[in-house]
Amino acid sequence: MEALIESIVTPLVDFPDDIKIEKRDEEKKVVYHLTVNETDVGKVIGKNGRIAKAIRTIVYSAKTQTNKRVYLDIM
Repeated sequence: MEALIESIVTPLVDFPDDIKIEKRDEEKKVVYHLTVNETDVGKVIGKNGRIAKAIRTIVYSAKTQTNKRVYLDIM
């Protein structure tokens, strides 16, 4: 899942080396924290959050091996 998130976000940002994805497992969900360079935050979120919503839609629809829900937080 980290590879999927990274492959989506990398073409959007100017500083792809600053992309950090942290995974946190909880009882009923898996939370991914996406951190990008300060100047790239607007590019990842997009106008009115459209790009962030599209990224979340793709990540949420990706099949996981567990029955846990997947969440993506953009920091």
